[in-house]
Amino acid sequence: QVQVRESGGGSVQAGGALRVSCASTGYNVSSYCMGWLLQAPGKEREGVAIVFSDGGTWRANSVKNRFTISKDNAKNTLYLQMNSLKPEDTAMYYCAADSRLVKCLTRTYSYWGQGTQVTVSS
Repeated sequence: QVQVRESGGGSVQAGGALRVSCASTGYNVSSYCMGWLLQAPGKEREGVAIVFSDGGTWRANSVKNRFTISKDNAKNTLYLQMNSLKPEDTAMYYCAADSRLVKCLTRTYSYWGQGTQVTVSS
């Protein structure tokens, strides 16, 4: 059974850093594309970053110089290192995974975590 579970969210002041993690079971992360998405209150869910099965990555323009996505295949875990956080980064952050590239590119992943809250105060 495939499961993904986020951890590491919390509260931080603007300019600070956080790392969120996504532990996966039931599949090998090395063969899946995985992504981080966020949803702020009253807004639609949006993509933040993706790591593809070949190791390539994509990041949204809003985070390109501040956030880094990575995965540890040995630990079957996905990470999002968030630096220089801004109040507008405040959201629920979700981890998602799929074996099919098109599902990752269209943000219609088959497997989702419950989310972890990140709050950035000014």
